[in-house]
Amino acid sequence: MTKQVNCGGVKIGRGAPLSIQSMTNVNTADIPAAARQIRKLSDAGCQIVRLAVPDMDAARALKELKKQADVPLVADIHFDYRLALAAIESGVDKIRINPGNIGEKDKIRQVADAAKAAGIPIRVGVNSGSLEADILEKNGGPTAEGLAESALRNVEILEDMNFHDIVISLKSSNVKMNYQAYKIVASQSDYPLHIGVTEAGTVSRGKIKSAAGIGALLLEGIGDTMRVSLTADPVQEVLFAKELLSALGMRESGIDLVSCPTCGRTKVDLESIALQVERGLAPIEENIKQKNIKVAVMGCAVNGPGEAKDADLGVACGDGKGVIFAKGAIIKTVPEEEIAAELIRLVQTL
Repeated sequence: MTKQVNCGGVKIGRGAPLSIQSMTNVNTADIPAAARQIRKLSDAGCQIVRLAVPDMDAARALKELKKQADVPLVADIHFDYRLALAAIESGVDKIRINPGNIGEKDKIRQVADAAKAAGIPIRVGVNSGSLEADILEKNGGPTAEGLAESALRNVEILEDMNFHDIVISLKSSNVKMNYQAYKIVASQSDYPLHIGVTEAGTVSRGKIKSAAGIGALLLEGIGDTMRVSLTADPVQEVLFAKELLSALGMRESGIDLVSCPTCGRTKVDLESIALQVERGLAPIEENIKQKNIKVAVMGCAVNGPGEAKDADLGVACGDGKGVIFAKGAIIKTVPEEEIAAELIRLVQTL
């Protein structure tokens, strides 16, 4: 089990619930815009929000943003230790740095001492695109072993300064390399791990890579906090993270909708029915009283009755009609055009 750190009241590690993170993509110094995006992320279910701090204006803006935010804020710092010090002074809840690119050890020590005095953790974040030259030369380019070595090397810098409130991330856009690197570090360290697949891509491609990379790690029991990286509105990252955790059974969800892939035995427009049910359930999912409801939309008599019986609510479709099940019992038969509306109505009664 990993150690635990506290990020503005959100516990990371040592059995704490896995938290969802995202990052704003507006100018941090634009306080109204950044505050709006933080609120949108929070409303979507984001538990920790990270902001880029490329200059002193951004570092100073964090003070006002911290006053307005209802979630912990993390300052993302590269190269300039003075930005990290200013961000800590502004009251952020965590700092993300790569100690190796901050510079001389005296500068790193100032950041570590300031974070320690403020009682906030530091995320040591290494990336396959910015590994140290000696590690790249030794391994002939970016590798999982190189990522792990870089992360542990940078952690050791902080440990030597008596700083141990650490979270580790080591990300690559290569899913296999990403997975292997986290496996190595998880076997050699007990610091909490921030997992994700960096630069995963657009929504469609990024979801696939993130599901494979993050899902594989979580099923191995690796990961204490996570960010899905998508080239999109960051709210999409949060929504997909919630979907992924629900699919893995790691987050209480409102509705688990299952539907069969259809085949030559299907005698209704099952794709249309399933999409109608999905669209109809989406706006009510967060507000239903009962959680983890399973709704099954099945197309024929082979697996349909069994799956429908196993669900809280389900339909086994026949020739232009559907048999509706509730808690394993048949309650009615309805024509094809009424199936979706009836299932949605019944969910709302639970």
